[in-house]
Amino acid sequence: MNEQTLTVALCRAEYEAMLREAKERAPQEACGLIAGTEENGSRVIRKVYLLENTDHSAEHFSLNPAEQLAAIRDMRQRALKPLGNWHSHPATPSRPSEEDIRLAFDQTATYLILSLAGEAPVLNAFHIEQGFARKENLMIKD
Repeated sequence: MNEQTLTVALCRAEYEAMLREAKERAPQEACGLIAGTEENGSRVIRKVYLLENTDHSAEHFSLNPAEQLAAIRDMRQRALKPLGNWHSHPATPSRPSEEDIRLAFDQTATYLILSLAGEAPVLNAFHIEQGFARKENLMIKD
């Protein structure tokens, strides 16, 4: 397993967009993709894509394939790199579920999980590889 811990930066406006989407979709999971830049062990999320959860489930998600393709095209037009995905946990903590870990096929991705379960929302970033999840350093910037 790659032991390097990435630092991931997210601007407050993109965080707020994710939070609004998660609250609007609750009790179903909200989901999408993240894109930005990467250098020197650090990722900057420049764009959060809000995509349909075609599973319409409170416990898992599947990205809408047509929206996913449109997001990838938009990333290319903006010269952004796909960095991973995000989803909400409406009623569980901000940590990967067993299913999240089992379905984490991209070992280079950052997985953002936004929990609405507590008194205040909690967003964490994870690296998932070979069945193990490790927190990444996440900063929300103004």
